[in-house]
Amino acid sequence: MRLLLADGDRIVGHKVGLTSKPMQRLIGMDSPDYGPVLASTVYPSGVELSLGRFIQPKIEAELGFVLGAPLRGPGVGVLDAARAVAGVVAAVEIVDSRIEDWRIALADTIADLASNGAVATSGHVVPLSDVDPRLLGMVLTRNGSVVDTGAGAAALGDPLLVVSWLANTLGALGVELAPGHLIMTGALHAAVPMAVGDVFRASFDVLGSVTVRVVA
Repeated sequence: MRLLLADGDRIVGHKVGLTSKPMQRLIGMDSPDYGPVLASTVYPSGVELSLGRFIQPKIEAELGFVLGAPLRGPGVGVLDAARAVAGVVAAVEIVDSRIEDWRIALADTIADLASNGAVATSGHVVPLSDVDPRLLGMVLTRNGSVVDTGAGAAALGDPLLVVSWLANTLGALGVELAPGHLIMTGALHAAVPMAVGDVFRASFDVLGSVTVRVVA
């Protein structure tokens, strides 16, 4: 991270992964992982992403929270997280790994920035007061065909619990979640491999949709 920041990148948020049972089973772990979200990896909905910029990418639909107030553990609870969150956005993450065939342990994925390749968001921030994140349903399509579904409660039972877990985990390391930061709360389904020509669309209740096109 010191090298990346010295090269001019900047941290604009954080991600938590492995928050759903399908993803934990897929990777063979039983606890979340975490890492920074870098400005160079964040895109708007509709982006065309070249498959060649990744190694072995997969796509996940997630809820993203935008912080309106700082948050720092220890001792952060779900209500503290709710008070700090300004709103919710529809999001997808492209996860990627430098470890061959995704044969990773928890230390590997954390060292690899929690397998973060890229993030795309709808940009439409819905106030937290207007939604219950646990109940937000999602449908993921590839080229118009449904490939998976999910709901916010797939992320540790409550996506706000993910935010409090992250604040407490990073707080123990002296890191504060800052206003304006994007917090990615983990896949609502098992990650889906990507191929050239794929058009993925994640449609959420209330939040709208986010689209990613995969090009050569």
